[in-house]
Amino acid sequence: MNLKDKTALITGAGQGIGKACAEVFAQRGARLILLDKNRRTVSHVARELESQGADVTFRVIDLTHTQPLLKVIDELLAAFRIDILVNNAGFDRPGVTAKIDKSDYNAVLSIHLGVPFLLSKLLLPRMRANKWGRIINVSSIYGLMGAKGEVAYAAAKAGVLGLTKTLAREGGRDGVTINAVVPGMIRTPPIMRMPEKYRDPIIAESMLGRIGEPEEVARAVAFLASDDASYITGTDIKVSGGWGI
Repeated sequence: MNLKDKTALITGAGQGIGKACAEVFAQRGARLILLDKNRRTVSHVARELESQGADVTFRVIDLTHTQPLLKVIDELLAAFRIDILVNNAGFDRPGVTAKIDKSDYNAVLSIHLGVPFLLSKLLLPRMRANKWGRIINVSSIYGLMGAKGEVAYAAAKAGVLGLTKTLAREGGRDGVTINAVVPGMIRTPPIMRMPEKYRDPIIAESMLGRIGEPEEVARAVAFLASDDASYITGTDIKVSGGWGI
């Protein structure tokens, strides 16, 4: 799964799955563009990977602020041919339907669904013109199953799967594949902040009986970004330890 001479843009790259994707892509030789709103975490990831010989550019940006994002993408497209887009950034605002504030609902949809749409809108035409490209969207098992108290997050992640299939229909004839990964319970900072009494029963539902590691998701993303996955598009890979089958 060699990604040498490919440039990958990864959102939410300062921690968790995004950080793991940056690390795995660097190991496979990709040039990296890392986007995150947290300067401290994303700069640390960039410095760490540069010390290992990786070619890394990073930008600090709130992806939900459209005009600054458009400016950053214009600058990046002027400097790089972006071959791979990993839509990973996100956050959660838990709540049941009757109680969640509409602004919280919209905020979750904006980062998880609106941002992947906008970045795909900006980058897919370039990939099609280049006759090669990869877009990998990070969804969630909640997007398939739903989850009590996660009306916004589950709806957004289900939407990501629909977006993935639709984009795949648009890009396929021009050599661009678009797929999703569907993580289960992964050892990320938000998950580890959950009280054990809520987290452990969910982990127990996994067929493997353990929590997943960010690197396990990142390896699936790297596979979909590589030529080894050249005949795979419009689908999703569950990285859930069997949870949700």
